[in-house]
Amino acid sequence: MTNKAELIDAVAEATESSKAAAGVALDAVIAAITDALHKGEEVRLVGFGTFSVKTRAAGKGRNPATGAEIDIPASRSVRFKPGAQLKDIVNK
Repeated sequence: MTNKAELIDAVAEATESSKAAAGVALDAVIAAITDALHKGEEVRLVGFGTFSVKTRAAGKGRNPATGAEIDIPASRSVRFKPGAQLKDIVNK
């Protein structure tokens, strides 16, 4: 699978439901994960992995073209740590 449409097809086939129902279910899962991360919460899917939000501190950097110092603002980013079962499957 390489995109959302193919994932919806796979879910519909696995659950013997329509593509529309699978699409709604997938959108609901993505929305729930997104909402939890927006609130700063972790999302743990046992056997799959953990989504979390990490905060990067503000810092200083340099513009490589001019050499001028620039301020890099603090930011938040999403991290994913794969679970043991997922690691085992990928490494087989």
